[in-house]
Amino acid sequence: MKEKFLKILLNPKYIFGVYLIISVVTAISKYFRGDYAINNYLIFKNVFFNTIHQKNLFIHYPNLYFDLNHYGVFFSALIAPFAMMPDWLGISLWNIANTFIFIYGIYKLPFSDAKKAIFGLLCLQEYITAALSLQFNVALTGLLLLSAVYIYERKEVKSVTAILVGVFVKIYGIVGLTQFFFIKNKTKFILSGIGIAILFFVLPMVYSSPSFVIQCYSDWFQSIVEKNNENQVLGNMQDISLMGFVRRILGDASISNLVFLGFGLPLFVLPYIRIKQYKHYAFQLMILASTLLFLVLFSSSSESPTYIIAVVGVLLWFFLQKERTPLIIGLLVFVIIFTCFSTSDLFPKFVKENYIIKYSLKAVPCIVIWLRVTYELLTKDFEKNYSLN
Repeated sequence: MKEKFLKILLNPKYIFGVYLIISVVTAISKYFRGDYAINNYLIFKNVFFNTIHQKNLFIHYPNLYFDLNHYGVFFSALIAPFAMMPDWLGISLWNIANTFIFIYGIYKLPFSDAKKAIFGLLCLQEYITAALSLQFNVALTGLLLLSAVYIYERKEVKSVTAILVGVFVKIYGIVGLTQFFFIKNKTKFILSGIGIAILFFVLPMVYSSPSFVIQCYSDWFQSIVEKNNENQVLGNMQDISLMGFVRRILGDASISNLVFLGFGLPLFVLPYIRIKQYKHYAFQLMILASTLLFLVLFSSSSESPTYIIAVVGVLLWFFLQKERTPLIIGLLVFVIIFTCFSTSDLFPKFVKENYIIKYSLKAVPCIVIWLRVTYELLTKDFEKNYSLN
């Protein structure tokens, strides 16, 4: 009985099946409860309908939904098939599609089946947090994994496509370019990227108009600037980041993002000086881990559902370790408890509201891991100290 249970537990097919089941259950439960997350889906589907009717994508439509859209006009093409379905079906298939991209990204990682299964289990709680919000973060994480894997597999067209989908939907996808130095055929990557970018840019014009799409990009930029300013507020549900943690501890919301990027960005790019390590796949994946963590920790838009991105970065770091010392295991447990479960019922409401949320404490374990990842990237020999098996 025990052996049969372990066989199931260590089989990624079963674990990935659980993900797909959860994607449907969470979507349906949100729909029938009329939960706030349905509002996210209403925003998404109306990106398509507003594009068709050439209505501003980035203003309030209180008769349709509350809050604002912050996804690019290209997103209208991705959401179109779901938007034209009844909401209960569209929501379910939307969550399934996001989840499939995510688990396919894990499936393509160069780990054993047992590691992939445990990988999936360890980020399940954070996945549920993201899936409950019906957001694009789940798919974006999968796309960033795939962009790196495809570069190693020398599938430049697939890699740049994954990156550009992320860029044209949520800007964040641009961090996939951190793998650029590892590309063998850079010419193919750049030329195919230009072609695909033009296609993505033109596609919404087919069912709207060129002038509308061009205006959308101007409006999109303005909405992102405004959102960044709105996020820098002490104690809200945004800015759960390294920047938000420091601002809230000091009680000063006016500290500019540039102050943090002034030290964070140089520290992030410094490992690229180790050119001799480029050939090692483990080094490339560790750069990806650093990228996923950096993306969340240095963004004022980071919120709880965004942490699926950071936690996958943490797990990449963990599963690359050849020797898992008590310190390494302890750091992972720190992340699982205080990042993954800090917004769950494991913590009393009083603690969540007065400490976890108030001071962006969900970010702290990931800050520690990112610093550790940076240290390893700068000092370790990736041929000797890391394993993909």
